Amino acid sequence: MTPSFGHLMTEATRLTRAGDLRAATALIQSALGAAVPSATVATARTDQGDVIDVEAREVWPEALPESNRPAEPAEPAFGQQFLPGSYTGAAGTRAYKLYVPPGYQQGQSLPLVLMLHGCSQDPDDFARGTGMNEAARAQGFLVLYPAQTKHANSSGCWNWFKRNHQRRGSGEPALLAGMTRQVMQQYGVDARRVYVAGLSAGGAMAAILGSCYPELFAAVGVHSGLPAGAASDLPSALAAMRSGAGDTPAPALDSPPIIVFHGDRDATVHPSNGEQIAAAGMAASRRERGSQGRAYTRDVYRDSQGRPRAEHWVVHGAGHAWSGGRADGSYTDPQGPDASAEMLRFFFANPRA
Repeated sequence: MTPSFGHLMTEATRLTRAGDLRAATALIQSALGAAVPSATVATARTDQGDVIDVEAREVWPEALPESNRPAEPAEPAFGQQFLPGSYTGAAGTRAYKLYVPPGYQQGQSLPLVLMLHGCSQDPDDFARGTGMNEAARAQGFLVLYPAQTKHANSSGCWNWFKRNHQRRGSGEPALLAGMTRQVMQQYGVDARRVYVAGLSAGGAMAAILGSCYPELFAAVGVHSGLPAGAASDLPSALAAMRSGAGDTPAPALDSPPIIVFHGDRDATVHPSNGEQIAAAGMAASRRERGSQGRAYTRDVYRDSQGRPRAEHWVVHGAGHAWSGGRADGSYTDPQGPDASAEMLRFFFANPRA
């Protein structure tokens, strides 16, 4: 009898904890049915194709070939544009694309939504799949899409599971916060209405950004992601993805409101992660059920003062995909309720005080 993917990954986790990385890599390769990209990089892939890169390295801008160097930062734009740019901070350099809605005027104070793609995606793919640029054109806000590099993570994942990328002032959180502030300054963004959302690894990083920079992000959206602090290495990351996060740090009292989407058939990131992100010690104050193509259950959570602080959407029958997304993007589920529209509703109802 051939071992299942789950059994192979469980054994790979045991071998990693025991320090036998060579044997663990061989098992992961067996589970994937394909070669691991590097002798120093092991990749775990689910049967739905999502990836988590277990080792990552930072490559400084001067070490990159000219063809891989990010574009120069965009100048403030007039009229609808999808502009390339880049940001360099102490943790390195990342390219980005910025959507500027039509009719933008210099000095106009618009909201900003930071969108963090999932593994193997890029800004263009994520914009197509979520339809966020179309929403920005209709409602009048900026959308910033950072691009993870293959040099920082060979699968294009944000490094949510590494300790140095989970703290304020360190690693990718510092880089993404700095990029956000750069765009805010260039475009005169309304500082009370800056938000962050992400899918999968991007969702996990969005949760980290919310916990590390509550003075910057007014609200957070997490789709098919994991709580901040859910993992600190490969074994704990695989365990959290497989069966849910264990004990995670309690959110700070000033943590921003959060909206969570998760499919209950997600075989890549266990759905219990979504509930853990939203609940965070609060009791659900209201539950509703409905159907927008797929049936869903929405729980609303309130803090001790009765303020609504979180929403948790469970999309029934959905897998690891952006609910209500467009078919021309990857990891989308057009049948589900529109996660982009609901996140924007939640964001704009929660400006930072």
